[in-house]
Amino acid sequence: MNIANRERVIDLDVTRAVALIGVAAMNYHGYLIVLGGSVGKSTINRFFDPWNGPLSTRFAATFVLVAGMGITLMTNRGRLDDDRERRSIDRWTLIRRGFLLYAFGFVFEWLWSGTILFFYGAFFIAGALLFTLRTRWLVAVGGLAAISAAAIQWWAFKADHDTSWLLGGWYSPGPYRSPRRLLFDTFVNGTHPLLPWLAFLCAGMILGRHLPLAMPSRRMLAALGVVLVAGTYLAKHVFADTPLRSQLLATDPFSRSLNYMACALGSAITAFCVIGWIASATRGAVVTRAFAAAGRTTLTLYILHALVFDALVTHWHLIKPAGLDVALVFAACYWVVAIVAAALWQHRFGIGPAEWIYRRFGGGHSTQLIAASAPEPVTTPR
Repeated sequence: MNIANRERVIDLDVTRAVALIGVAAMNYHGYLIVLGGSVGKSTINRFFDPWNGPLSTRFAATFVLVAGMGITLMTNRGRLDDDRERRSIDRWTLIRRGFLLYAFGFVFEWLWSGTILFFYGAFFIAGALLFTLRTRWLVAVGGLAAISAAAIQWWAFKADHDTSWLLGGWYSPGPYRSPRRLLFDTFVNGTHPLLPWLAFLCAGMILGRHLPLAMPSRRMLAALGVVLVAGTYLAKHVFADTPLRSQLLATDPFSRSLNYMACALGSAITAFCVIGWIASATRGAVVTRAFAAAGRTTLTLYILHALVFDALVTHWHLIKPAGLDVALVFAACYWVVAIVAAALWQHRFGIGPAEWIYRRFGGGHSTQLIAASAPEPVTTPR
């Protein structure tokens, strides 16, 4: 692998590790609240509100954006060289890995209700179908996903929140764990459905075609991200003066609004540009290398963060439901241990245990897929 490729991977790995830290903090806070903890009314508590706060799903959006970049890095050779055999291998590798994550996520749901793993599997399957498209078609697909989700929510709002009439009644959730429920959770109703979250994946696939980012491009993208975030909050503050406009200009994830999508995309792009710049500038530092190791082990660390929560909170009752302070300390302690453990494990074995199983049964051996293989965890519970 040449220097440019290594540069890209450390950008993605460190960004992914930082995003997963935020995911753990938001998950822990959300589920401690669900179990009886305090939401809190202070400014800092509103900021960390896991459902409606400005950080809600922003870490997850960054994760999906980075996943799109990883898919592009993995498939670049076959796409750019117009190598049909290579493209076929890459496509089936993504499909196998996507189905593996999707199936495992459905089983993991029994332990960690609301897990994002099967959503992430769906993202990889979608990426397998999209990576050969020209950039303008990726823009069209991402835009259509965002617009479709916003339109569905607008129709639901106009129908007084009754969506049973849509699609002959098939839009209604259906029995828990039924095939219909799984299908509509994956595409529409879930915490991170393809409509509209496919837009984040497409944006990442497009950005991946321009890596590594030169400093002027990085600054321009970061500035664009800041403008998007500021503009969406300004639009909400100025124009959301009726119930319908409040719905259309909402910035919380379950609104599925175009305003939310622009806001989350802007924050994800800014986060990637800033974190990637820091990672590139300090790539030799011990801390950066430790974060990169954690970023290459996020499938394992995501699964462990759920197991640790269930063990310490649900089964052993060593941590009681409380407020934001307990959640942040809990998440920080987990991540200090996790990052150190990931660095030591990588030094000794080279790949995380879950990643080894994932690659063993998912097929393919591309080192670039490490940048796309970690699941996007939930930033709203669980």
